[in-house]
Amino acid sequence: MIDLRAQMATVAEEVEAALDRILPAVSGPQARLHEAMRYAMLGGGKRIRPFLVVAGADLFDVPRARAVRAGVAVELIHGYSLVHDDLPAMDDALTRRGRPSCHLQYDGATAVLVGDALQSLAFELLADPATHPDPEVRCALVRGLAEAAGAAGMCGGQMIDLLAEGRSLTLEQILELQRLKTGALFGFACEAGAILGNASAAAREALLGYAADLGLAFQIQDDLLDVTGDAEVTGKDLGRDAAAGKATVVALLGVDGSRRRLETLRQSAIAHLGRLGPRTDLLRGVFEFVISRSS
Repeated sequence: MIDLRAQMATVAEEVEAALDRILPAVSGPQARLHEAMRYAMLGGGKRIRPFLVVAGADLFDVPRARAVRAGVAVELIHGYSLVHDDLPAMDDALTRRGRPSCHLQYDGATAVLVGDALQSLAFELLADPATHPDPEVRCALVRGLAEAAGAAGMCGGQMIDLLAEGRSLTLEQILELQRLKTGALFGFACEAGAILGNASAAAREALLGYAADLGLAFQIQDDLLDVTGDAEVTGKDLGRDAAAGKATVVALLGVDGSRRRLETLRQSAIAHLGRLGPRTDLLRGVFEFVISRSS
């Protein structure tokens, strides 16, 4: 039997060690920026996105070091998005992972620079031959992450989210918002392993289908925790969505209806994984973890 939590912990340790190496403490005028980058990225987080890269890569026998590097790149993009999301101009969050948000620990201007620098570092990492010797594979990784993080993905979803405050959205509009804001990066995380392994188009399609279900499930569970969670467990201030009048699946379907939607997504994800053969236990386990987590 696969011990999912042990394997997630192992990957999280590998990601943490890699981040520690590529985010060294420095002296001089830039020291404050580097210190804030380390503050934002080290010592916390579930590292689900890097784990998805590794789990997907394992299906195609990709060397672990390459998968971890690609996973770290995804985590850097995720980290930058959290720093910027927490800013007063965005979600105005006071805490992140049980600590003061980056802009409160340092200042708003530093937090903006932290996000900018983390984003640049992600693409620098993917473009390095150490990630993959084939330049075409590296270019595919760079392009895929850029699309997932940009206006057609995560940033576009965040814009819709900001515009939606205080407005009524249909379920379809909310799902589209969450597909972009959360699902796009999950999609790339799952597809990155297939890109590294030169997998077939059919395999990549199945992974993207699974990722779409997972990304939406992750966001619904996040929204459920914002309503029903414990701030001491989640490590962040709760109730912000309702206070801001944000449209969410939970606001529209209620807690029970949202949990039923999670089960529908679970069945769909299992069906997608069924197209990938017998080695998908880790990815199945990740879905169960995502919809049952308390933080």
